[in-house]
Amino acid sequence: MTEFRPGSFQILPVIIKNLIIINALVFLAQITLDGVGPGTDLAIRTGKIADTFALHNLQSPLFKPWQLLTHMFMHGSLIHLFFNMFGLWMFGSILENLWGPQRFLVFYLLCGIGAAMLHLGFLWYESLPMITEFEQFKLKPTADGFVTFANNYGLTNVMDVQEANDILNNWRLQPDNADWAEKAVVATTDLTHAILRNPTVGASGAVFGCLAAFGYLFPNTYVYLYFLFPIKAKWMVIGLMAMELFWAVRNTAGDNIARWAHLGGALVGVLLVIFWNRRNRRTFY
Repeated sequence: MTEFRPGSFQILPVIIKNLIIINALVFLAQITLDGVGPGTDLAIRTGKIADTFALHNLQSPLFKPWQLLTHMFMHGSLIHLFFNMFGLWMFGSILENLWGPQRFLVFYLLCGIGAAMLHLGFLWYESLPMITEFEQFKLKPTADGFVTFANNYGLTNVMDVQEANDILNNWRLQPDNADWAEKAVVATTDLTHAILRNPTVGASGAVFGCLAAFGYLFPNTYVYLYFLFPIKAKWMVIGLMAMELFWAVRNTAGDNIARWAHLGGALVGVLLVIFWNRRNRRTFY
């Protein structure tokens, strides 16, 4: 059996250690500056840190180019932070020991940015029908259109049910009263902006890049699933990616997880490893 023996081995390599520290400090800043407790889901919250540094939809006025990088140092909860940092240490430390700190840092950042770009592409695709419907409603607001938009996108997430019903009922009683049409447009505008404002945070895309690279470089190395069941890295990676693709395509998981970001990070990770090893690949561990 072939064994992997790096030239120098560190349990906590320098880049991994500093990434964990930075992510923990940023999470502390999220809690402190955005005023949200560590057990809540920061990924669906808004605040000074989230609005500025979390990744936002391209159609959102909150989107900024630097968010492609900064979002990967933020997390939605303490559990989210723990599992990402554990995965980073488990798979990333081996890669850093193999490549050295400089190459690993480049790899990690490129995986995170690639994950963000693919995620943004699918966010844009998924939100396009809503934006089109919203623009059509603004041009020609009707009571039926208001009901359809409210039901499709959850108006009660940004407005009290009674308030929404008051707008609809009064508008139908006074169809020529422009005030009710204007209130309906304001309500749908608030809902559209709220949906586009929902941020994406987490190092998961970059961590999936590390996982995919590990599976490519060490396909026959055993990993203990749930610390109990041994499985070869290649089968674990293939199975995990198949599950991510299944849920991403179905888009019905309802768990607020950026599946396409995971797949994007993994894709970039595999492509980078293939490119870097195109001439000197000899052994699969």
